[in-house]
Parts: sequence; structure tokens; C-alpha cells
Amino acid sequence: MTPGLEELTAAELGALGLKSARVTTGGVRFTATSRQLYAANLWLRTATRVVVRIAHFEARSFAALEAEAEAIDWDAWLIEGRPARFRVSSTGSKLQHTGAIAERLHRVTGCPPMDKAERLDPAFEVDPLETPLEQLVVVRVVHDEVTISIDSSGAPLYQRGWRQDVAKAPLRESLAAALLLAAEWDPVSPLIDPMCGSGTIAIEAALLARGLAPGRGRAFAFADWPVFEPGTWASVIEQARQVEQDHQHERTGTDVAIVASDRDGGAIQATMANADRAGVAGDLEIWQRSVSDLAPVGSGPGLVLSNPPYGRRVRGGPDVRDLYARLGAVAKAQLPGWRVGLLVDDAAAARRTGLRLADRLRTTNGGIPVHLLVGPT
Repeated sequence: MTPGLEELTAAELGALGLKSARVTTGGVRFTATSRQLYAANLWLRTATRVVVRIAHFEARSFAALEAEAEAIDWDAWLIEGRPARFRVSSTGSKLQHTGAIAERLHRVTGCPPMDKAERLDPAFEVDPLETPLEQLVVVRVVHDEVTISIDSSGAPLYQRGWRQDVAKAPLRESLAAALLLAAEWDPVSPLIDPMCGSGTIAIEAALLARGLAPGRGRAFAFADWPVFEPGTWASVIEQARQVEQDHQHERTGTDVAIVASDRDGGAIQATMANADRAGVAGDLEIWQRSVSDLAPVGSGPGLVLSNPPYGRRVRGGPDVRDLYARLGAVAKAQLPGWRVGLLVDDAAAARRTGLRLADRLRTTNGGIPVHLLVGPT
């Protein structure tokens, strides 16, 4: 998963009733029933994927690896003959050749690798809205200890299926959700993203406010498992519909203002198309305007949350520090009592806002270390 989001994911699991969630380096471990596993895939907003550990053993030779692998009940998880991908990593172990490890496991399971030409063909890419084409098995070898896990998600969970139009430097849906959670946005208070790009933050906010499961409408790998329980999955889906209805009932008569704005017309078009696919176009106000036009919306103070451009200059225009200064001045003058949250790569430069911003989250975006800074106007 994206580093830095582990605590947020653990909190999400706790809200789903999985109190055993334990944060580890780069992930969260938890014990779950089939129902809870399905629900985690459907509801987790900040995770990348959910994998199920099916074996753990010691192997100092390929003969030992094959012997232990033969004892695994692969028929419960994999469809023999269907392409599988063994994603192997090895650290400090006698078995160092990851390709050779994968080759042995392909042999044991009877699942061939997907042809390289097919993997490079866009027609064979995993579509989050359709059944996955290949089965993913995650294999970790650390100091001769082998852990084998089966992917239950298919396409990464941040691929909700609605973000098909993108602007420059798009923000992953899971990171947008993490910003909302880390900034402690109240879904009944106003929210403005004045540099919305593809509209990801605003759309994720609308999904959260509506009580809509982020994974609704997309496919998951677990639905193809031989041990899949269709009745349990149907019950999870029905419960999600009930949650949505309950939220709708609670919001009756309440006008939650969620604004996505950008000075770029292409970004506005992308936001409108994505919001429509996500089913929340009617929940957003989408405006083409500059940061200088920031103005309060809704009732009561809210949150300005955005992912400003990174780098020295903004689209060939002013210095990024000037953008921060203008944003801070406008927010203080026009949005008293509001809070501002910014995802930035340079916390020192963000001080040009003149706002008392505190570090709420440290993670990466597109491989760049970034901070979420939040503070009052």
C-alpha cells in the first residue's frame, strides 16, 4: 500500500468491525471471515489491495520450496490452467532468483504465466469493472522464510472505475480519500478544492458524504475463487445499499456544498465526466475559476483541501511560492473560520501561505515525498 497510509487503513478496518488490525511496515494485518474480507474490498478507501495469506514455511532449496508448495490446497484459490502471476521478492535468502521461484510455483499449480505479448497489449489490462484476466499470487522470501498470499482484489482498490478522464499529475483516488480522512473533514460541512484537476478529491468527498462504497460496481478477484460464497457477497452488497439509503435519509433537507474548481477548462471537463461516471455529479458544484475567486459556500465554515502543482513554476507561470502566498491571502480574507489543507512536496515553501499549517500526513505521490499540511485561516 502507499507508505504513510497504514494508520488510516487500520482505522477504516476498525470501523468495519475488524478490531484485530495491526499496522506493519507497508501494510496492515488482520484476521477476517469471508464476509469481512469481501466487505474490506468493497469499503476500504485508502488501501491498494487485500491479500490472503495461505502458507508460511521455511525453504532453503528449490526442492524444499516445491515440496511445501505441493502441500498447499491451490484448488481452493486458483483455477488450474488460467494464467497466474507470481509476484516474488527475496531478501537475505538462499533462494535469490525470483524468476526461478515463480517458475517452480507455476509448475506446481498448473497455472501458466500470461504471455508477455498479451501483458503488453492494452486489451489485456485488468479492468476494475470486469472480471480480472489473471490470478495474482504474492510471494515473499525473507531469510529463507516463505510467505505465500493470494490477491483478493484484482485491479488495485484505488481504481474505482470512474476516473477515466485525467488532468495533469492526477491524484490517486486512495490518496484523495486519505487526505479527507487525515484532515478530519466532516461530511456535513462545506469543502472546496480550488485546484481540482480531475476532480478526485471532490468526488471522493461526495462518495464519503453519500455513504457510497468506493468499490461498488467494480469486479474483485475473490469472485472467481473456487471457495467464493455468492450468498455472502450478495448480503454484503445489500448491506451497502442499506448504508447508502440510511445516509440519504439522514441528509434529507441538508445541503452539503462540495465545490471543485480550476482555472483550466480541460480540468473542468474531466471533473464533470468523472463525477458523472461516479454517480455524484448532482452532489458537486463545478466551476472554472482561479484561486483568487475563492468564496465561502454552504452554511458554516468548512475545509479548503487541494493538491497544488509541484515544482518551481506553475504551468510556465508564477513561482509555486507565489501561488501559496496568494492562496493564503485569499483564504484569510475571504474564508474566515475555515481550515486549509494542502498536499505539498516542500513544507518550507508552503509557509508562504502565512497560515499556521501543521503536518497531518507524510506519504508519497507519484514517487515524490509529500506532506499534508492543515491549519486554520
